[in-house]
Amino acid sequence: MTIPTPLPIAPTWRLWLVWGVGVAAYIVSVTNRSSLSAVGVDAAVRFDADASTLSMFAVIQLAVYGGMQIPVGLLLDRFGARPMITLGMALMAVGQLVLAFAPDVGWAIFARMLLGAGDAAVFPSVLRVIAVWFPERQAPLMVQLTGLIGQSGQILAVLPLAALLHATSWSIAFGSLAGLGALFTVLTFAVIRNRPPGRVEDVSVDTVTGAIHVVRSSADLRTGFRQSWAHPGTRLAFWSHFTTPFSGTAFVLLWGFPFLTVGEGLSTATASLLFTVYVVFGILVGPVIGALSSRHPTRRSRLLVLPVIGIQALAWLVVILWPGPAPLWLLFVLAFAMSTGGPGSMIGFDHARTFNPSHRLSTATGITNVGGFLAALLAILLIGIAMDAQGAGTPDTYTLEAFRIAFLTQVPLWLLGSLFIVIERHRTRVHIGLDEPRSRRRDRGTDHLP
Repeated sequence: MTIPTPLPIAPTWRLWLVWGVGVAAYIVSVTNRSSLSAVGVDAAVRFDADASTLSMFAVIQLAVYGGMQIPVGLLLDRFGARPMITLGMALMAVGQLVLAFAPDVGWAIFARMLLGAGDAAVFPSVLRVIAVWFPERQAPLMVQLTGLIGQSGQILAVLPLAALLHATSWSIAFGSLAGLGALFTVLTFAVIRNRPPGRVEDVSVDTVTGAIHVVRSSADLRTGFRQSWAHPGTRLAFWSHFTTPFSGTAFVLLWGFPFLTVGEGLSTATASLLFTVYVVFGILVGPVIGALSSRHPTRRSRLLVLPVIGIQALAWLVVILWPGPAPLWLLFVLAFAMSTGGPGSMIGFDHARTFNPSHRLSTATGITNVGGFLAALLAILLIGIAMDAQGAGTPDTYTLEAFRIAFLTQVPLWLLGSLFIVIERHRTRVHIGLDEPRSRRRDRGTDHLP
């Protein structure tokens, strides 16, 4: 009897170093992604942009991000995490440098396109690092930790960047972000490796059972996408990620700061505090959602995803319907409600990983990731269009009433996503044998009839 030779295990210090640099790169990526959040009004003034044009900065960035997800997944299978994350950081550095000196809206939009393309490569690459470097059973926890820690980049975008811009100039602030991106381009190339030493393939190892799985997706884009999307579990993952995080994303990326400062009349410091609390709440609630997701794998949608959506919708409706400016405590409740969206969206990746074989891992992950950013794109665009339609397209015409009506455009997205979550949850449970098709139950219920 031949005893299989165990795969080499990376030294612990190297494991955590590679992951740590990957997470740090993701923090920088989130900072770049959110860099207009606290300076949206400044951007509107600098580029003389109305609300719809300002929305296009974020919409095109997110459209490029979403459109790159599946190509990034396939390129990850071909080249691995190291070159992809390095390329992503380089593209973001160039994008911020272009934005720092952009003379008009056209160049600014081009800069955000570069930013979206670079951002698209970072998070999937860090997920691949986790899948390849960490034991298989440790991966779900590490994915949650990566997502939670990475969101601290939003704090950097709100506090230091805004302070730097107001203390210096637009070019210096965004040029500094370009320099930070260049630094991490070098750092990720120097530290991150595609796989632990001694391995010739990207594999995930279950250290308890000894099971070894190759981490890759289908090399055929059409086949890989079709097979992934055909599984109801992938569609459930897509709609879960579509519906849970978009409200917080739209708020943090663009419309939250103008709403709080111009609409609600808060000071810049108080608005920054609310953004910080949003991130902190997300970090605190994330482990709770992650633990419940692991403990109740067959009830994730009903126990976690749908309640997260309901909490956000209820909080927003109370803020919108409140007579006059909302009290500060209610805005903190809103921040908490939106903060559940990020951790809730990670359940989508749990669905994708659970219901797809390893050869479709990157493709299914890419499809899932598209969902949240497609919804955020739609939300940002609809809010901007609604502001313009009310004659409140520029900072000097923003009003609380206009913001309230504009934020109501989120409701159809919640309803649409929730409907498909319910539908695909049932189909998934039927597919894996937990439920019977409704037609069979109806047939059995009429067996006793004459």
